[in-house]
Amino acid sequence: MSSPLHQFEIHTILPLNVGGYDVSLTNSSLFMFLAVISATIFFVLGMQKKALVPGRFQAAAEMLHNSVANIVGDTAGEHSKPYFPLIFSIFIFILFCNMLGMIPYSFTVTSHILVTFFLALIVFLAVTITGFAKHGLHFFSLFVPAGTPIVMVPLMFVLEVFSFCVRPFSLAIRLFANMMAGHIMLKVFAGMAVMLLAAGGATVILLPLPVLLNVALTGFEFFVAGLQAYIFSILAAVYLHDALELH
Repeated sequence: MSSPLHQFEIHTILPLNVGGYDVSLTNSSLFMFLAVISATIFFVLGMQKKALVPGRFQAAAEMLHNSVANIVGDTAGEHSKPYFPLIFSIFIFILFCNMLGMIPYSFTVTSHILVTFFLALIVFLAVTITGFAKHGLHFFSLFVPAGTPIVMVPLMFVLEVFSFCVRPFSLAIRLFANMMAGHIMLKVFAGMAVMLLAAGGATVILLPLPVLLNVALTGFEFFVAGLQAYIFSILAAVYLHDALELH
């Protein structure tokens, strides 16, 4: 059985060099493009007819739109509507990358920490810029909880600033770790089924067990793929609420 980590290796598909910079097309960038193209096709087809009684594509597109709209509205507050396109775009990108990664022999983009960190950094910068743009220097009051004793203010300020700066790392690691761990688990149990089949003899009787378990784990991993997109989006909305409302 090959190493379960081989599925995360990045390979060059089309070597390209522009101005001394390596801009080669890799399996990672390819599946990012596929995620964007797939999402675009999905929503174009879904919203093409705009029927009063929606079909399957339109119902699915509206469900995703309304779900994220509810997340942003309920979590980030009534002043968060201008930021809906950002959170919705990130949610859809993560969701489609995760789902494409479930296709056999595909590549899971979100299993790489640099990708997830870049997405988290976008959220962090958007939240920080929004906070300063709306509140100015008063944004620093976010780092001093109401009712904090004067003698505790310096310590609380440092701790709150540290907690705020750690947010992009926690966002990135949560998504990356869950997707990577899930795919490693699928690879290990799939390898067990193949090894039992290759062994033959009495062990064939045990073959259905890892196969059935792998089917169940695959279903669970589909659930995790959607759940992680949801968690990333709702945490982004929570952070946005802090920047807009300062509490």
